[in-house]
Amino acid sequence: MPKKDIDHVVVRRGRTVNDKEVSIPVATDLTTVPGIPTRESDVSFYSTNYPLETHNIEKTADRDWIWTVYDEKLYKYLERHDELVDPLIEASEGSAELEPISIPEKRVDVTNQIREKARNLGFGEVGFTRFDYHYAFLAKKSWVQYEHVICLAIEQDYIMTQSAPSLEAEQAHYGAYELEGALLLDLAEYIRGLGYHAQVHSPNDNSSVFIPMFVAAGLGQLGANGQLLSPHFGSRSRLALLTTDAPLTHDDPVDYGINNFCKECQICVNRCPGRALVREKVWWRGVEKFKVIYDRCRPIMGRYSGCAICIKTCPIQRYGMKPVMEYYVETGEVLGKGTENLEGYDFIEKGHFSPGQLPAFDRDTFQIPKGTNEDWLFEEFKTKLKSGQKISQEYATKFADSVKEVLEKGKITRD
Repeated sequence: MPKKDIDHVVVRRGRTVNDKEVSIPVATDLTTVPGIPTRESDVSFYSTNYPLETHNIEKTADRDWIWTVYDEKLYKYLERHDELVDPLIEASEGSAELEPISIPEKRVDVTNQIREKARNLGFGEVGFTRFDYHYAFLAKKSWVQYEHVICLAIEQDYIMTQSAPSLEAEQAHYGAYELEGALLLDLAEYIRGLGYHAQVHSPNDNSSVFIPMFVAAGLGQLGANGQLLSPHFGSRSRLALLTTDAPLTHDDPVDYGINNFCKECQICVNRCPGRALVREKVWWRGVEKFKVIYDRCRPIMGRYSGCAICIKTCPIQRYGMKPVMEYYVETGEVLGKGTENLEGYDFIEKGHFSPGQLPAFDRDTFQIPKGTNEDWLFEEFKTKLKSGQKISQEYATKFADSVKEVLEKGKITRD
């Protein structure tokens, strides 16, 4: 006899275009709200008075620092990755200005046509909602055009992901973005062929925080690891957006049970090498969520090949949402919790860690440049002054040249 009562069942299309639909049972004690608990007035307040900005502008100091700690193989791989995605980013930047190449049928809803095309191209998750400017980055807010947003996710290679942290797992991560960037341009061209504009939001030059719109489109819910947990891929989804003026029907948010499941599971919290994940939710900018501690996550990601232990050890990622939720209904337990199969991992230079064991790091591991490059330059300068060190003319000239170089570089939003 099942240990848990079922509140509702979510029916989703199959993992690929040819797969059968799946039914995901959601236990009564996991049921909360569709999407995520939100205080809309708070979301509006923060977006108006404290608008979001991309990491690539707000945290340029650690963005540049991270390249100095990559090992040689990863460094060379990411250089090649940048060469591959640069033309895709450039094509995306001007995509909104490209005119449709046909005359549309009058006000014919094209939601299903676009959904089928996207699925046939290889996107595993496709959803439709409005573009939410509350989550647009300040530097890109005026760039965004068209009210409807198509949320698109592609699967990061399953086998390669399970090797994290590793070069192979990072190749799966970045390789998915390379493929996705090209597929987005193909889908945009298809939409123009229907008679409408299409603007590609490159996953390598984010216009906004993507996850809230994926949640609004019913494609998953926010996990304790700060990732979208989608039905088929869990946190192995790589996300992108496309905005359009095509007539579309919006999807609704869904309660997959994740809001409460993550409180029950806590595996990623327990297994995080950097202790960057928290056990209790907080209200952050109008949303109730598990808040990742950036200053404990970023240093480990940078020094250890992207880390990704929180992705690797997530049961939704490892086994899929349907098996995990079915197991919970039957047993009242989290599939794989406490097992070597799910929770054990090898960590670069540190060895193997079984359930209950974590790597140790010294304090210097977490000391990384913070803020913008100019902020960090001035911080270093102030530290030198406070220590009583003499400021030589050579140092002062070098400092001034460094500040000038940073300011001339300007604000760059792309990765």
